[in-house]
Amino acid sequence: MAAGGSAGRRAQEARRQERLLREQWQAARREAYRWEAASEGEQRVHAQLLMLTEYGWRLLVDRRWPGARAANVDMVLVGPGGVFVVDVKNWRSPPETSGGRLSAGGEPRDDHAAKLLAVTRVAEGAVASLGLSPVAVQPLMVFAGRQVDAELGRIRVLGEREVGPALMAERRRMRPESVRAIADHLERVFPGYEGSTVRRTEVPAQSQQAASDGLFDLEGLRDAALDEALRAPIERWMTFLDPEQLALVRRNWAGPARISGPAGTGKTVVALHRTAHLARRTTGRILYVTFAKNLPRVQSTFLSTMAPAVADRVDFSSLHAWAQEFLRGRGVPVRLHGEKATTAFSRAWMRVGRDSRLAEIDPVSNYWQEEIDYVIKGRGITTFEEYAAVRRRRRRANLRETHRRAVWALYEAYESLRINSGVHDFNDVLTLALAEARRCAPNPPYAAVVVDEVQDLTLVGVRLLHTLVGDAPNGLLLVGDGQQAVYPGGFRLSDAGIDIRGDRGQVLRTNYRNSKQILEAALEVVADDAFEDIDGLRTPGRREVDLTYHDGQVVRVTEPSLAEHDQALLDALAALPSGALADAAVLCPSARTIDRYQRLLTQAKIPVCLLEHYDGNPVDAVKLGSYRRAKGLEFKHVYLPQYDTLLPGGNTDGADVAETARERDELVRSRLFVAMTRARDVLWLGSVAG
Repeated sequence: MAAGGSAGRRAQEARRQERLLREQWQAARREAYRWEAASEGEQRVHAQLLMLTEYGWRLLVDRRWPGARAANVDMVLVGPGGVFVVDVKNWRSPPETSGGRLSAGGEPRDDHAAKLLAVTRVAEGAVASLGLSPVAVQPLMVFAGRQVDAELGRIRVLGEREVGPALMAERRRMRPESVRAIADHLERVFPGYEGSTVRRTEVPAQSQQAASDGLFDLEGLRDAALDEALRAPIERWMTFLDPEQLALVRRNWAGPARISGPAGTGKTVVALHRTAHLARRTTGRILYVTFAKNLPRVQSTFLSTMAPAVADRVDFSSLHAWAQEFLRGRGVPVRLHGEKATTAFSRAWMRVGRDSRLAEIDPVSNYWQEEIDYVIKGRGITTFEEYAAVRRRRRRANLRETHRRAVWALYEAYESLRINSGVHDFNDVLTLALAEARRCAPNPPYAAVVVDEVQDLTLVGVRLLHTLVGDAPNGLLLVGDGQQAVYPGGFRLSDAGIDIRGDRGQVLRTNYRNSKQILEAALEVVADDAFEDIDGLRTPGRREVDLTYHDGQVVRVTEPSLAEHDQALLDALAALPSGALADAAVLCPSARTIDRYQRLLTQAKIPVCLLEHYDGNPVDAVKLGSYRRAKGLEFKHVYLPQYDTLLPGGNTDGADVAETARERDELVRSRLFVAMTRARDVLWLGSVAG
């Protein structure tokens, strides 16, 4: 009987919901009939949009719609999914696209698309003053009596039946208070539009007062947006754009530009929103490139979520992967083989390096392989005279001419062995791509290039990307921070022929990610390590920033043994609330420690997602990877087991300490700093006593 009663109640509720939906539709149709000049199809579209007002949306309709030649775009719809500028069409023939032109029955309709985009730009400017990112404003063309779901440039094209479900399925971007405030503001911006709803509802006194004053609680909206982003999965947080950063996203730059700033200041977020902004305003493709292999996959996912209408016009890639694909497309053979190239260097070191003057400075071959990779080949140096005169940025060891000649002999031996093996190394790929890009410079493949983590690229890599777009307005955006460099060597933008003038060099100074406790712990590691950024400025390790987040904490755990240390890590992860593993990361200083903790977590039945496989979609597993793989990412909870293992144990200021050792120690501290500043809510630092 209980089961039967339950089924009866479900059926009764279903009938009630069906009756309510029918009543809402009838009310929407009655409201739509007010527009007598509209066709039957146009009235049905209007009724579909009116139905959304019962679910938290606001609809503004042009008082002159439909039919008046002087009418603007028909409607503006504001809801949880964003702001949609809507144009309703009742053309006899289904819409077609050809060569970027929208037509119906053979009649050119470019003017309709142009009008829709023009009104969209006005709406973007209006909501920008309230701190809403441009990616939340979308142009929409709806066809009465037709079935269609397509895109025309940045315009989404939907049929009458598709529009309601498509808008309801949009990702939630705004809370109810944001919807109300933005809709009220747009009513003032578009005085020719009037609110249209299925059923008039009582307006709270507070909202009436705000509307009557013509004012708007901007700080309240910003706080609400921030609060929502903090509660959401970390993937949502990593695309949160603070309203104060919006000007950078929309700025018109006359040439190459650069955005820099300390960790946590939102450089990558700005870069992503800027990419979407450019994709909507250019006809060509956009390249978003970084050095890391895993980051482009994550950023591609983020952009597809933020701005699906333009995501297919942006290529996300690591620099070397893009260069190889570019060369293949141009018919240039690439024989990249890292292992054989490494073998060639080892043989060259045994022949001419191990017993040379280089061993006086550093007997470890890795330092001299880095010298070739980052100073000689990474800077495109091809003669000893160039190498003898170059300033070796971010390299501490003072090389006299005899040492430089020894390096050059090692380089020539390596190149001879590599060429005889018939293989390329990673630097060769970029050099070949640069030469090919210069050959096709008159016909650039991209309208704009956005470079994230630019400080990790070599000079040849930056020259390559600059060649793709030159000094075109809004063509090249370089994003990064010299303090977070995790590879040896360096360069200045002037070395690449890139001139950042006036306001084209912007420094972000507000940290949105780290609390004071977390940031102080990270800065203690690099406080004494001044660094030279790619703009040539010498900057102290401890930089002043403005903080907006204050709820983070640092947990330090020191155990007498490694086994007890590891158990403390497992206990900390087990204590996380349900679902919180998806926002947690265990970061390690080496491949060996990654292997160790992958086994440990797996044995404890804690789900693991390696950072090299993470694609930016939420996954209910703790992320595991290296400090370097974590660049550009953020997590609510970061765990650094054995975090102090590679830190120098003694004073590095003495004269008896080799300069090359000091350089390695600085890189270790820089990588640890990057890992620590990935944490938003909790930074867990584990160490073993003694």
